[in-house]
Amino acid sequence: MNPTDTDHFPKDPGRPHDGEHPRTSLRALVLSGSSRSGSVNVRLAALVTAMVREAGAVAEPVTLRDFPMPPYDGDAEAGEGLPEGALALCRRIEAAQALIIASPEYNASVPGVLKNAVDWVSRYRLQPFKDKQTLLVSASPSMVGGNRGLWALRVPLEHLGARVYPDMFSLAGAHHAFAEDGALTDQGLAERLTATIGSFLDLVEADTRYLCLQRRWYEFLGDRTDAPVTSRAQD
Repeated sequence: MNPTDTDHFPKDPGRPHDGEHPRTSLRALVLSGSSRSGSVNVRLAALVTAMVREAGAVAEPVTLRDFPMPPYDGDAEAGEGLPEGALALCRRIEAAQALIIASPEYNASVPGVLKNAVDWVSRYRLQPFKDKQTLLVSASPSMVGGNRGLWALRVPLEHLGARVYPDMFSLAGAHHAFAEDGALTDQGLAERLTATIGSFLDLVEADTRYLCLQRRWYEFLGDRTDAPVTSRAQD
């Protein structure tokens, strides 16, 4: 996959026509926070991608391997600007109405490679995380399913203005949770994940259609654009 190619989504999907699924205009970027071959989070991201498509929206799965970038260095940024991998990720986030991140948990927190990507993207203006509807999911062999890492990941994303969905999905015992076809072996968990994705896409659809929702959320405190300050809302 070429991370510099930004033509993966329709440029102007517009409003749905009569008889068209109402979600066909929604574009979701599904990012795996792991680049390891065989990662359970890559498998979870693939399952989420299939579920988003089954729900009628457009989904593009990517991994951090598609966006190579060095460790963040302020001197390197001042001298050379953002690396191409970070710029490509920024463009992909901008092109989508929704962002879904499948993240591993490293030592009860965010993987360094994912946090590094967030730090590089945070330097871009206009800030692509700002107002981006975001869903967090995780998979782990542990009994907590990577949930602690998701709570840690919420902090920088919400600081940057992302609208992180309140419900998160964590898959415990992930090393034996998938069937050969990529589905979940536990029907109850599969139904919960399907319902979570459906509700999240409903919110994304409402956010893209009704401007009043766009103006009633918190502002990104680091934003220096000329956009009017929005009202804060605490849910």
